[in-house]
Amino acid sequence: MAEQADAIVIGAGLAGLVATAELVAAGKRVIVLEQEPEASFGGQAWWSFGGLFLIDSPEQRRMGVHDSHELARQDWFASAEFDREEDVWGRQWAEAYLAFAAGEKRAWLHRKGVRFFPVVGWAERGGYTATGHGNSVPRFHITWGTGPGILEPFVKAVRAGVEAGLVELKFRHRVDELTVTNSAVTGVSGSILADDDAERGAASNRDVTGDFALQAGAVIVASGGIGGNHELVRAAWPEWLGTAPTTMLSGVPAHVDGRMLAISERAGANSINGDRMWHYVEGITNYAPVWEKHGIRILPGPSSLWFDATGTRLPIPLFPGFDTLGTLEYLRSTGYDHSWFVLTQSIIEKEFALSGSEQNPDLTGKSIPLMLKQRLGKGATPPVEAFKERGEDFVVAESLDELFAGMKRLSPEVELDTVTMRHEIEARDRELDNRFSKDAQVTALRGARAYRGDRLIRVAKPHKILDPDHHPLIAVKLHVLTRKSLGGLQTDLQGRVLDAGGTPIAGLYAAGEVSGFGGGGMHGYRALEGTFVGGCLFTGRVAGRSVAGGL
Repeated sequence: MAEQADAIVIGAGLAGLVATAELVAAGKRVIVLEQEPEASFGGQAWWSFGGLFLIDSPEQRRMGVHDSHELARQDWFASAEFDREEDVWGRQWAEAYLAFAAGEKRAWLHRKGVRFFPVVGWAERGGYTATGHGNSVPRFHITWGTGPGILEPFVKAVRAGVEAGLVELKFRHRVDELTVTNSAVTGVSGSILADDDAERGAASNRDVTGDFALQAGAVIVASGGIGGNHELVRAAWPEWLGTAPTTMLSGVPAHVDGRMLAISERAGANSINGDRMWHYVEGITNYAPVWEKHGIRILPGPSSLWFDATGTRLPIPLFPGFDTLGTLEYLRSTGYDHSWFVLTQSIIEKEFALSGSEQNPDLTGKSIPLMLKQRLGKGATPPVEAFKERGEDFVVAESLDELFAGMKRLSPEVELDTVTMRHEIEARDRELDNRFSKDAQVTALRGARAYRGDRLIRVAKPHKILDPDHHPLIAVKLHVLTRKSLGGLQTDLQGRVLDAGGTPIAGLYAAGEVSGFGGGGMHGYRALEGTFVGGCLFTGRVAGRSVAGGL
C-alpha cells in the first residue's frame, strides 16, 4: 500500500519550500520529493542574487523614487504584451502579483526576518516611450543575504516541520508519473536514485535503485523550468527571436530539466506558452564551473559600448541593462552567437556586478565592513577582478590595436571590422567634450546619474573610452545564457492546475517556474526583473494556502 500524506510537494526549491511552510503552519503532513541530493536543498534560488520587485517601498522613497501601483502596472502590461487567448489567467496572476508587490509582500517578508540592501537597482530600463517595455523607476531590491537570505526563513520553517513530525524530506526521489484516480490526482510514483555526494548544483547520477508510490490529498508541482536542458530550450525557441544559438551557456544547473511538464501533461494538465522564455545576452564562461557549460551573467551599468560579433555597434536603445530580449532578438539576426562589450577599468570598477550569491560574498555573508570596502572603495569587487584576470572571455589592453588583436584571438573565425569599431569609439569620445550630446547612450548614462543610487554605486562618471587615465581598456566576449521559462502549467488564482478545457484538475496544484510563475505565464513575453524569485514566493504561498484550506 502506498505511503500517505496530506500533501506531496514535488521539488525542494523556493516555491516548493514556501508551499511546504504554509502547509506546516496549517498543521498538515507533507512529503517533499527532490531528485537531487540534499546538498542542493533550496534549488535555483540559492544561486540567485536575491533581487525582488517591490512597489513604492521605504527603500525607494529613501532614494527619492516616486513609484505607484498604477505606474508599475503600466510598465508590467506594456512589457508583457499579452496577446493570446490562453493569457486569460496570466493576466489575472499579473494583477494579483502587482497588488502583492505593492501591498503586503515586503511586510510579510520583513516579519520573517528578510531585509534589503538600501540602494534599489534599476534593471530593464527599457529606453522606449512611456508605453513601451521597461521599468520607469528603480524597483530591483537586493536581499541582504542574496538568495540564501530569501531561502533562510522557509528552510527554517520546513526543518521545524521535520522536527515536529509534519514534514518528510525524501531526496533522490524522482517522480515519473502522477497517479490519477477517477479524474483526480491522488499521488505519485517514481524511481529512487542512488545516493550521490555531488556538491550543490553539480550533476548527480541517475542510477535507479528502487521505486516508490505515495498517496496524498493534493500534489503540488514545484519542479522549476527547462533552462538546464538545452534540447528543450532549442525545441521551444520562439520564431520571433530568430534561430536558437548553436552554443549557449547555462545559468542554471543541469537538473533544471523540465521533466515534470510532460509528466503533468500526461495527467491532463494544460501546458502553455512554452515558446516564451527569458535568456540573457551578457553571459560569461565561469572559470570555476560547478555544472556543465556554467555561465555567469554580468549585471551591467549603461556605459559599456556594445558591439555585435563583427564590430557593429548595437542600435538604440539596446544599451547594457535596457532591454534583455530586444537585444537577444537583434543579436540572433546577426548570425553569430556572441557579442562584445568594450569598456575601461573605471567602468568595470563602478558598473560590473555579477549575478549570483557566490559572486557577491559581502551581500551573501551579510558583512557590512566587506560591503563598504567592496562597493564604495576603489577598484572592482574581487569576484569581478577574478573574472577579468582568469576568465577566458576577457581581453585587457593598453591600446585599441592591442585590444582588437586580443578580440581576434578569442574569435578567429569572425571577421572583426576594427575600422568601424575605432570610428565608433572615437566619435563617441568626441561627444564627451560637451555636457550635451546627440549620442543617445551618452544622454542615457548622464540621465541615469540623476538617480542617487546609480550615481553612488552603479554608473561611472562619463569619460572618454580612450582616456589613458581610465585604462586599461577591456573587451568582454558575451554569450547567450539560458535562465527562465516564462510559460508553463496553466493555473487559476488558487494555484489549481487546469486541463485544456479550463477545468481544474482535482488534487493537482503548481507553483513557481513550472507554472510560468502563475497562470502559465504572468510575465507575458517580457519580465521586469526581480519577478522570478518573487513569483516563486507568491505562487508557493498561494498554492500552499489553497491546499491547506481545501484539505
